[in-house]
Amino acid sequence: MTATTTALNSATQARPTAPVIIRPTVRQHSIKVELCTPAIGAELSNVSLADAAQDRDLVAEIRALWLKHKVLFFRDQGITPMEQQTFAAQFSELEAHPLAPSHPDADKLLMLYRNVDPTKQSFVDKASRENLWHSDVTFKKAPPRGAVLRREIGPENGGDTIWSNMVMAYECLPEAIKQRIDGLYAKHSAEHCFLAQYPKEERRAAAEKVPGAEHPVVLIHPETGEKVLFVNSVFTTHFVNYFNFTDIRYGQDFMPESHHLMYYLCSQAAIPEYQVRLKWRDNTVAMWDNLLCQHYAVADYGNAPRKMLRATLTGAPLS
Repeated sequence: MTATTTALNSATQARPTAPVIIRPTVRQHSIKVELCTPAIGAELSNVSLADAAQDRDLVAEIRALWLKHKVLFFRDQGITPMEQQTFAAQFSELEAHPLAPSHPDADKLLMLYRNVDPTKQSFVDKASRENLWHSDVTFKKAPPRGAVLRREIGPENGGDTIWSNMVMAYECLPEAIKQRIDGLYAKHSAEHCFLAQYPKEERRAAAEKVPGAEHPVVLIHPETGEKVLFVNSVFTTHFVNYFNFTDIRYGQDFMPESHHLMYYLCSQAAIPEYQVRLKWRDNTVAMWDNLLCQHYAVADYGNAPRKMLRATLTGAPLS
């Protein structure tokens, strides 16, 4: 043993050691985090969402993980609709869906019920599906900040949901495309999708109530500061300030170029390397950031009943 080593050991032994401080919430909960894919998603275990609503430190811990991983999964959460609503309310004010009814026991929970006996439920939708890549309700000036979705009952097989990391989708774009979309805005609307099935006068009246909104194509996330590719195949209709006066051959033939570019950008969500896929079980909860990722509900479960409850976190205007 050298003189230097002896001196270091003596100094270490002489130095007073600080007591280890462990928060009570850590001892009680000790959240276990398991990554789902390299790109997106984490499963959290050893945590009760009903209890989490009473613990500010635990809520802050979950929020940090939510922002980092973009979508979180919780298994075996046998909670009531009101407990789900109370948990979600810790992260933002909640909002009801502008075009669909709420749960009778929790007024901010959207009922996503499919193939359910109409004599036993207040809301049944046998036709609607969400098997398109989208972020929720982007036709509002302030799209939802996120969502907390729980499965009450569902098919034994099928009915998975997929999420895609739209930060990674932007990061992996070619530099030429990044330069082309810098500063672009796009229109988001419900008229051509949700309202298309309405008779003309009803559709026009509903469109006046929900007139659509313009959002930046490259969104700066309000909390993380990340750049997000913010167009989707359900609600985004067109660029509002796209022009090209340098490559025009005749007339305004940059319009097809605009449509091709929009299709290309919307298709990025479908790239598997950006995704995570959840196989639902009853009482599974998924919580995702509606700005950072898109999702796709796989409609492969035929006529099997599927009952989901979603709390929607209110967002702020994007532009």
